[in-house]
Amino acid sequence: MIEVAVFCISVIATYLVRYIALKKKLLDMPNERSSHAVPTPRGGGLAIILAIAFGVFMVDKVSFLLPLLPLVIVSFLDDVFTISAKIRFAVQAFSALLALYFLGWVSHVDFGIFELHGAWLNIFAFLFLVWMTNLYNFLDGIDGYAGGEAVFVGMASFVLFDFRLGLIVALASFGFLLFNWHKASIFMGDVGSAPLGFLFAFFALSFAGTPYFVGWIVLLCLFWFDATITLYRRWRNGEKLSFAHKKHMYQRLSQSGWAHDKVVLSGMALNLVFFVILSFLDPSSYWVALTVAITLLFWALKFVDHRKAFV
Repeated sequence: MIEVAVFCISVIATYLVRYIALKKKLLDMPNERSSHAVPTPRGGGLAIILAIAFGVFMVDKVSFLLPLLPLVIVSFLDDVFTISAKIRFAVQAFSALLALYFLGWVSHVDFGIFELHGAWLNIFAFLFLVWMTNLYNFLDGIDGYAGGEAVFVGMASFVLFDFRLGLIVALASFGFLLFNWHKASIFMGDVGSAPLGFLFAFFALSFAGTPYFVGWIVLLCLFWFDATITLYRRWRNGEKLSFAHKKHMYQRLSQSGWAHDKVVLSGMALNLVFFVILSFLDPSSYWVALTVAITLLFWALKFVDHRKAFV
């Protein structure tokens, strides 16, 4: 079975990447923004991508892989050598345009209660791809968080939308998560987080002409809400947005004394609520789930602010 092979490849490849990273001293060194205290191997996301690539190739969905390749390469090089932000953005933009080309461009988006039409939608689709690529990287800051989100979104998309590639992503991520759960013995790195964010946006846009698109937005809302609201608040405070920080909701919960696994499990519990709501709704009513999800996330934001102020 292809899915079993995907999981096994992920486990074996993660072990090998960790072994090589330790031998070559490709370590993530703790700094003021880090949530870890000891040098830890990075680049484990390469194992996820290799496992996903195998699965996607075997189910003959190669069109999802080709736009991903430039992004994987530049992200891997960034993990090893550090690449300038301009080069990374240029490659992200190229991958985004390539993805839109393979999608046949986006001219119709179905939100359930209303629909949008027009070539201008490609501007927002492009921004969505680039933003998801970067925000997933931003949210990969504590053990098991980005990997856990990938397992959840992948599995949920398979159950709700019968999307087989979601199951492949979930199993590839779960194989890595065995090594990344608190306390992590290896980190995902940009080579895992950036392509995962890109892939989820790519998958969502492939459903743009159906009500399932809103379902994807709901499944991903834990990450895009945190990243977007944090960016807005930093902009409102007059902060330089290119500066590194530790102000995301999950980071502040960790700083307040919650262990990494408690933060992750709490986030997954919220995800489970979103999933249950979606499972009881007709796809044309997914906007109800989105409304509830955003409301709950604003409540969660107030809870986090109470535990650790946004300063």
